Amino acid sequence: MSTLAWFALLSLVVWVWLLLGQGFFWRTDQRLPSASRHEERRTRREADRWPRVAVVVPARDEAEVLPLSLPSLLAQDYPGVAEVILVDDGSTDGTGRLAVELATRHGGLALTVVSPGEPEPGWTGKLWALRHGMALARTRGPGFLLLTDADIAHEPDSLRLLVSAAEANGLDLVSQMARLRVASLWERLVVPAFVYFFAQLYPFRWINRPRPLATAAAGGCVLLRTETAVAADVPEVIRQAVIDDVSLARAVRRAGGRIWLGLAERVDSVRPYPGLGDLWRMVARSAYAQLRHSPLLLLGTVAGLVLVYLVPPVALSAGAVRGDGAAAWAGGAAWAVMAGTYVPMLRYYRQPLWLAPLLPFTAFLYLLMTVDSAVRHYRGVGAAWKGRTYARPEAAPDRCRDVAPGE
Repeated sequence: MSTLAWFALLSLVVWVWLLLGQGFFWRTDQRLPSASRHEERRTRREADRWPRVAVVVPARDEAEVLPLSLPSLLAQDYPGVAEVILVDDGSTDGTGRLAVELATRHGGLALTVVSPGEPEPGWTGKLWALRHGMALARTRGPGFLLLTDADIAHEPDSLRLLVSAAEANGLDLVSQMARLRVASLWERLVVPAFVYFFAQLYPFRWINRPRPLATAAAGGCVLLRTETAVAADVPEVIRQAVIDDVSLARAVRRAGGRIWLGLAERVDSVRPYPGLGDLWRMVARSAYAQLRHSPLLLLGTVAGLVLVYLVPPVALSAGAVRGDGAAAWAGGAAWAVMAGTYVPMLRYYRQPLWLAPLLPFTAFLYLLMTVDSAVRHYRGVGAAWKGRTYARPEAAPDRCRDVAPGE
């Protein structure tokens, strides 16, 4: 067989292993666990049985999306006591003032707006904001903290279902990956693949096992038991983390907490990423931090992406042109398995299935974004976000890291 055929065959073997041995990452059936309907009806009539909840929202220059997200939090249909604490993280667009106006206009849950000032050295902006919001919340004695981003909209029953899931299943951290906006052409090409790649790296089934094989969370929607947050010393222990959601999950796991992560049905991101540049910056901001700023891991990641995603279509095309039947067959089979595993995610995002064969093109874009993330890091402008740059941020403290197969 030709060299190309051997590479294509190796790619096919990898795809068969990913299909069957990587926690069935491609399935989209990990949805929020719930209490029995009888139990929920019974406890819903007894408001004192529901723990107090503080919703903490870090916000920096979010006036554009706040009218789409904050009213949904204020309108939560929660049987117990709940409040919203919005932490205005040095906004220059009137985010804090707008939040007060929205609360006055819409009513609902009580809203408190606080401004902690600029982060101290060694803190990322979001975690600095969370530190102050969580500290204020703990003075009110909540049983749970809902940490949710300013661009996340919740259906009216979202908080109730999150708390019900945590209480009924003995969970310390319940996280849902919000359904990201998919409207523009580039969003259609890139966004479902972003979630697909995340699930491939951190299979949800592995995370949700009684004896987990991986640890992660999705930062847009995290319900955290307050006593567990104190035991895990968060956010102080992860104060430098750029990939704060995964770092948070690892800190909670290290403290003995039980974690659940799945896809959301009642939680949506309203932030638009209409152009490729917007999506590029989103990914490049933290891609190299995920690789712990390691040139060796970067090289391995690039080689892996080429082998797994780019070799199949190249082998099929080149094999067909050159009459290399083995290369064409192995490449075509690997490409078919790849596209097949992507179909459930496209269905979850309600996207046309003809996008599935385009996954190699999207993977190539992610390869370029990852390399660009490394270049930005070595130029001293890595992890730039809304006017702040963290030149050498930490992906997660090494002592918090759980190494799982496939990471």
